Amino acid sequence: MSDSDFLPEGTLRGLPGPLPPGERILWRGAPTLSGVLLRAFHARLVMVWFAGTATVLAIGAAASGGPARALAVAGPTLLIGLAALGLLSFLAWLVHRTTVYTLTDRRMVLHVGIALPITLNLPLTRIESADLRLFSDGTGDIPLRLPPGERVAYLHLWPHARPWRVSRPEPMLRSVPEARSVVALLAPALAAQAEGSAGAAAESVAKGPARALETAATGRASAAPGRLATAGAR
Repeated sequence: MSDSDFLPEGTLRGLPGPLPPGERILWRGAPTLSGVLLRAFHARLVMVWFAGTATVLAIGAAASGGPARALAVAGPTLLIGLAALGLLSFLAWLVHRTTVYTLTDRRMVLHVGIALPITLNLPLTRIESADLRLFSDGTGDIPLRLPPGERVAYLHLWPHARPWRVSRPEPMLRSVPEARSVVALLAPALAAQAEGSAGAAAESVAKGPARALETAATGRASAAPGRLATAGAR
């Protein structure tokens, strides 16, 4: 039985519910296993650290006891390093397996978390900008900058958060494949939402001050559902 068996009818995995009428999915994806392992969990640094420690121990032991002594001293360190890499690989696989990024023409949805999954619903109108850090294998990180008033706990996001932005965390699509293509879809969707908001504001002003005040009041009242929504998996 898969986790999709527990979702309401018509709901895709990674979404909090069925899509509203008129909304369409532009892209769905997940972080690559290698990207999470190497760049989120820093597996290369772990390998270098254990290999360097084992080498130093082996050199010291070889000087006093020969090759057999060096192997006996460095062996346990190498075994611990392999076990650590195995654990990191398993955790990276879990992140890869449980994460779903969904881009629609109205929002970005991040379904993340292993033990306690959450769903972050980010309306495109609440995303100030999106950046791209491209890697040589074609994958990339896409951080999403939110307005100052929108806050999501860094620990809730990690590893789907831009590194070192703790005071103002930025959700990040981690190591997505074909990142250029994803940005090519995201950029015009953001622009369209921004133009739509600006057009609605201009239209309300053109209809007169009373109508503009009414629209502004409605916008404030309806802004709460459009703010960042966090839904726990059930």
